[in-house]
Amino acid sequence: MGFKLGANRGNYAVGGEIKTKMRFGKQAGDIGSVPGTPVIRVPLDEGVMGEANMDGSIYINENIVPGSSQDRQTINHEMRHATDMRIGKLAYDDDSVTYNGEKFPRMDINGVDSILVDGEWREAGDHDFPWEDDANNGNK
Repeated sequence: MGFKLGANRGNYAVGGEIKTKMRFGKQAGDIGSVPGTPVIRVPLDEGVMGEANMDGSIYINENIVPGSSQDRQTINHEMRHATDMRIGKLAYDDDSVTYNGEKFPRMDINGVDSILVDGEWREAGDHDFPWEDDANNGNK
């Protein structure tokens, strides 16, 4: 049984405008976009640079300058999380975060979104979580 690749489409023109199969940057809808992953600039809480969402999108803090070093680093970090979610290594909902098959309970404690790790409740967004360590190692 053979394996057949799709047709090579390469560059093509539509209405006099050159198009490509893979689109990046402004062609894909935003500066710093990633093919297959919507990057959306939104207002985020103070100190929050980005968020990877279970729907496959990434939110970037609207105060980060598009194309800057901080922008690229934030997108790279959140892409690690998005990739982990796509392959089933990381998942979250309102009640828990699951990472590498281990479930970490999550709840609001005095109005603060908190996650139980190693017997200690920590504020969500803290950088001292196993899934953050993994994503940060990709940025070194």
